[in-house]
Amino acid sequence: MSLLDLGVIFDPELRFSQHCKGKINKAYAMLGIINRNFIYLSEEAFVSLYKTLVRSHLEYANFVWNPYDGTDQGLKESPNESHQVSNEIKAP
Repeated sequence: MSLLDLGVIFDPELRFSQHCKGKINKAYAMLGIINRNFIYLSEEAFVSLYKTLVRSHLEYANFVWNPYDGTDQGLKESPNESHQVSNEIKAP
């Protein structure tokens, strides 16, 4: 049984795994929207869209992203994933 309060999902053990997974899925969905709808995009435009549509979802309630017990370490994004997505965007 989970509780949703101010957009943050709490479980009975006060772990935020479900919240983090939901935010990661939403961020990937937004990246998919950018990739599908903006084929030819300058780097500046991509950064602007990324900061607006993707990073905003990841930064909301970011205090829950720091796993205190080590079980959710695998949820954090590796630095290469965001660079890989930006390399897939075609330049005009």
